[in-house]
Amino acid sequence: MSSQTVSGGSSKRTVIIVLAVLAALAIILGILYAAGATPSFLNSGSHVKSGGHLIRAGVCFVIGIALGIGAWWQNKRA
Repeated sequence: MSSQTVSGGSSKRTVIIVLAVLAALAIILGILYAAGATPSFLNSGSHVKSGGHLIRAGVCFVIGIALGIGAWWQNKRA
């Protein structure tokens, strides 16, 4: 007989927290891109030095919203 226990509850909670934190970071990054106030290390390897910030901001917002929906969905299922 095996005495292993399955800890599904704590791993789901960890996934929810990670998704929520990544969603918040993506939305904050989207705000920074929209404001044009991104740190220099985010633009250092970029071939787009001027312009394209609104596109990047939009992509960050979409990713942040998708991650937030994923966190909400996982929390709803838990």
